[in-house]
Amino acid sequence: MNVRRRSAAALAAIAVIGAAAPAVAADPSPSPSASTPSALYGTSDPTYDGVWRQSLALLAQHTVGVIPSPKAVDWLTGQQCANGAFAPFRADPSKPCDAKVVVDTNNTAAAVQALAALGGRGDVVEDALTWLKSVQNKDGGWGYTPGGPSDANSTSVVIGALTATGTDPEKVVKGGKSPYDALLTFALPCGKGDGAGAFAFQPDKNGKLAANGDATAAGVLGALGKGLVAEPGKTAEAACAGGDAPTREQAAGNGAAYLAKAVAEKGHLTSALAGAADQPDYGNTADAVVALAAQGGAGKADKPLNWLKQNSASWAKQSGPAAYAQLIFAAHATGTDPRDFGGTDLVAQLNATGPSPQGGEARDSASASDEDEKKAEDKEDKGDNDDSGFGVWWFVGVCLVFGIGIGFLLSGRTRKQQP
Repeated sequence: MNVRRRSAAALAAIAVIGAAAPAVAADPSPSPSASTPSALYGTSDPTYDGVWRQSLALLAQHTVGVIPSPKAVDWLTGQQCANGAFAPFRADPSKPCDAKVVVDTNNTAAAVQALAALGGRGDVVEDALTWLKSVQNKDGGWGYTPGGPSDANSTSVVIGALTATGTDPEKVVKGGKSPYDALLTFALPCGKGDGAGAFAFQPDKNGKLAANGDATAAGVLGALGKGLVAEPGKTAEAACAGGDAPTREQAAGNGAAYLAKAVAEKGHLTSALAGAADQPDYGNTADAVVALAAQGGAGKADKPLNWLKQNSASWAKQSGPAAYAQLIFAAHATGTDPRDFGGTDLVAQLNATGPSPQGGEARDSASASDEDEKKAEDKEDKGDNDDSGFGVWWFVGVCLVFGIGIGFLLSGRTRKQQP
């Protein structure tokens, strides 16, 4: 339940395997589930995002010097299938993966980034990398599902997995194409109106590219060869350059210029829900902060960073561990203290959503969580917190819905077109 005590609503969306489908959630407030494993971070139904949120939580803890709970790490490694791939969630990992277990590139790549950072799981990481390479498309990229059309988000998160393990993406080639070759096909050239320099998620059915803020944030990091965690880059101007055939460095700068323009007025990216006015997109804004800082230095992300400090507490609380992780990544990329992010201790809040860390965190997570929650509520009572959105944020790739009728969509990054 979020700060305004909205009741959790059903999350509905129709997803198409291998196609670019908007991820739309009405209200992704975590709903406690009796079947949620005790080693898993978050209390909401893990069916569609268990591995994703666990990977981000563990990676965020490692980034701030927290040693995760061994059982939390074991839970993640136990989700791997024999072929090396990961599905969003396996309720019974003791059963071998069969055709009904739908694995994907995004969860696999996120798990690789987390486990590579933590160390000690070399066999798991190597098996996952082998699987990712085996499902690379002939254009050099990856789609969400094996064999699905390549998209900017999936290709970028796999690039992050490759670089996290010391693998040069330039040398991971299929059909004579590298991941960077595929990624550049989603870059909009300069001089093409408001979308100049942005990345598209995928071409539409007519082969046209449409600017997408979420894909642009991912594309900037991918073009830079960065993963989910990025250090502040050297100060550089983000200006559209390179014409119709930019280098990957130019494409990263072009994408950063687009993001800077998109957040210039209000400080955040927006997401349009069906039948509703545009609303702040907290998760994509956090990703934009990382991309802007990685490309042009921490100062380039000041405006969206400050907006997140002032407005993200309620969103993170309702959205759960992956949201706290995204904010920690934004803090890290800008050299900001994640233990005092607009008055919120993101580290303590994240730790409180799962099994107690093994070490590295001096402050008591439970008491810190209570204190930060009180601060957030007091802030909102004073009218200082922008809670106009429903906390729509990106889950890398498409949520697959099976069976008859409509499935439930986890809270995730949206693929809606961004301004």
